[in-house]
Amino acid sequence: MTDPNAPEQEATLIDHLLELRSRILRAMLAVGVVLIALAPFARTLYSWLAEPLARHLPEGSSMIAIDVASPFLTPFKLVLILALLLAMPVVIYQFWAFVAPGLYRHEKRLARPLLFMAVGLFYAGCAFAYFVVFPVVFAFFTSMAPEGVAVMTDINRYLDFVLTLFIAFGLAFQVPVATLVLVALGVTTPEALGRMRGYVVVGAFVVAMLITPPDMISQTLLALPVLALFELGIIMSRVLVTRAPKPEPGEAGSPRKFGRSGRE
Repeated sequence: MTDPNAPEQEATLIDHLLELRSRILRAMLAVGVVLIALAPFARTLYSWLAEPLARHLPEGSSMIAIDVASPFLTPFKLVLILALLLAMPVVIYQFWAFVAPGLYRHEKRLARPLLFMAVGLFYAGCAFAYFVVFPVVFAFFTSMAPEGVAVMTDINRYLDFVLTLFIAFGLAFQVPVATLVLVALGVTTPEALGRMRGYVVVGAFVVAMLITPPDMISQTLLALPVLALFELGIIMSRVLVTRAPKPEPGEAGSPRKFGRSGRE
């Protein structure tokens, strides 16, 4: 038997796919615009990124490029990653604009601020790594070089190193968001999280050991903010998260819709 609703369902699916394609293209356009704007400043931006290490290099030392194409590809790689990070609010908005019509009102009230809080905390984590962690770590590394060893770091390896730290600290700073989500979903409570502080302390140092370079300084500088943010997440969950309201009349039991056809 032929389903009389099949043509309508097929049309709805096509609308969703067209909407998704439109959102992806807009997000890619935003990244492309930022990339084009930053490209002329690629070398300047790399010099700014390398400054925390360059200021601690011994006199007469400098960074080096081992591969033939590194002087061009490494600054371009940095600009590409920066373009993605700086355009992230637009990318997040496009994702939100596609998904939001399928959410209940109380879910929207929770998800909207959490998305942008996550982006802001990621930026904060990167800034903490650059302004606090890098000077301490690079001063320690360069001072520990054995006698007679010239400290000269390859520019591409340096970029990979600092990107690892940026990602590690950016993700670590998501602890308050994760805490709020777990409490809001009813997985746990602020009181239960408070009783787990001992395990969180151990876990923070273990995770820091796994995702940072093998030195106690960077591991400690990652673990301590994670613990502070964990406490902040508990406080925020007590203040901001309430029991999720039941779906309003007309919402319960209705299918979730995304894209143009689901807009209110």
